[in-house]
Amino acid sequence: MKEIVEIVFFFTVLIILVPIFGWYMAKVFAGEKNLLSPVMLPAERLAYRIAGIRHNEEMNWKEYLTALLVFNAAGFIVVFVLQLYQKSLPLNPERLGNIAPALAFNTAVSFMTNTNWQAYSGESTLSYFTQMIGLTVQNFLSAATGIAAFLAMTRGLTRKETSLIGNFWIDVSRSVLYVLLPLSIVLSIALAGQGVVQTFAPYAHVTTLEGDHQVIPLGPAASQVAIKQLGTNGGGYFGANSAHPLENPTAVSNFLEMLAILLIPIALVFTYGRLVGSRRQGFAIFAAMMLLLLAGLSVMLLGEHMANPIFADTPLLEGKELRFGIGNSILWGQATTCASNGSVNAMHDSFTPLAGMIAMLNMMLGEVVFGGVGAGLYGMLMFVFVAVFIAGLMVGRTPEYLGKKIEKREVQASVVGILVPGAVILLFSAIASATGAGLSSLGNRGPHGLSEILYAFSSAAGNNGSAFAGLNANTDFYNIMTGIAMLVGRFAVIVPAVIIGGTMAKKKIIPGSEGTFRTDSLMFVFLLIGVIVVVGALTFFPALTLGPIVDHLLLMKGKFF
Repeated sequence: MKEIVEIVFFFTVLIILVPIFGWYMAKVFAGEKNLLSPVMLPAERLAYRIAGIRHNEEMNWKEYLTALLVFNAAGFIVVFVLQLYQKSLPLNPERLGNIAPALAFNTAVSFMTNTNWQAYSGESTLSYFTQMIGLTVQNFLSAATGIAAFLAMTRGLTRKETSLIGNFWIDVSRSVLYVLLPLSIVLSIALAGQGVVQTFAPYAHVTTLEGDHQVIPLGPAASQVAIKQLGTNGGGYFGANSAHPLENPTAVSNFLEMLAILLIPIALVFTYGRLVGSRRQGFAIFAAMMLLLLAGLSVMLLGEHMANPIFADTPLLEGKELRFGIGNSILWGQATTCASNGSVNAMHDSFTPLAGMIAMLNMMLGEVVFGGVGAGLYGMLMFVFVAVFIAGLMVGRTPEYLGKKIEKREVQASVVGILVPGAVILLFSAIASATGAGLSSLGNRGPHGLSEILYAFSSAAGNNGSAFAGLNANTDFYNIMTGIAMLVGRFAVIVPAVIIGGTMAKKKIIPGSEGTFRTDSLMFVFLLIGVIVVVGALTFFPALTLGPIVDHLLLMKGKFF
């Protein structure tokens, strides 16, 4: 009963906050005066002046996409070089060495793509300088890139007969200055007040009560933890991520961090409704996402509390965060895999097969159940286009969305964005399962071992970043393979999203009629959910059957891996 009360309270607070923040972001991205304008507008104009940005000029989709790709490539290079020469850089009190090229490549790709997959332990691998200047900065910029792509696609739906979809540099600047930075400052202070460490002091060397020597890692963690949650990045300052007591020390910090994971992704759905001029459209997408989230959460809780021949009715506490209980561990697991966040306060490898399967499926579906900041929404809009196209075929009418025809190019781009990451997950998992380099990293055998591989590539291609924890991913094979999967998973979706924005902006808006299929109705909500589930089931059901489903059936027979 306590778990249910905590979960209900969490969603109550979240649902109260997101419409308010969604309204605020709509004003920011529309360029209207808002709460922070007196403070941030001078900083925004100064940034444009220094960077030589003409704030009154917009871009077509090719210019917008080029700016986005160049900006991300520059971010990759910076993080990659910082790691290669870390030993020679300042703020390295523990004198940590340079990073091997394969791991440096993987980490640079990971933080540039908003994945934050970590094949290393931060406290024993990366210096304060690399964590702050490299990773924390990319946490802001990768999140801002996702928001920018969402805005480009949204403008394409609302504008008519134009080739212009906004200015990438302005969208990124406003995302950072008005949204990510202010929230991060507030959350950093709150987390530091709860005991999350924030210091430049060297690691503490202490003697335990038993007389042993212990090293306690320190560093500027609170500032990174705040943006890792708010930007749906998820990369932990410490290897144990938010299960580490210096990264998530209290029940209050746990609540705040979980809230931060979902705040912006859900609020952006309400922002979308305001930007397109129809709150009902935004609410329809919100309803579909929330129903999928709650359904998955219910299955995960059922899986963790279901009796079985091995554990009987004993609570499954292994790998869970004992300070917060099973309910908070499962709620965090569902939130982080739905929101493309990837942070953890428990080990997903220790979830029961059913709970682990839902976490995996959230990522396999393209992280569209709220998803990453911006990324989840433009991914969901691709499913919306496919659902509208299917509805048009059923009723024999040209598919339309927001008064614009959905034609061949938009459907093709949507299908690419939906299916390519899934193809990468299955192909790369098959390669890993058939090679010695892939199998040598497994921590478990049988179907659970396959689940570890599937989860790793689902996390990488879904730009999530969480791990099953039973897989040793810090090998050249996995560093390179997951690095490629992260690149494909990010840009095979973001490129079609911007292209769709450009093609839709050129179209006329057709007034609705009695024959127009409404996309703000309950019927459309269930059609959209059906398309998402069917696509996911058809694509991944065979692999899930061989992994977590067989694992669950064997668990019910008393066999455990």
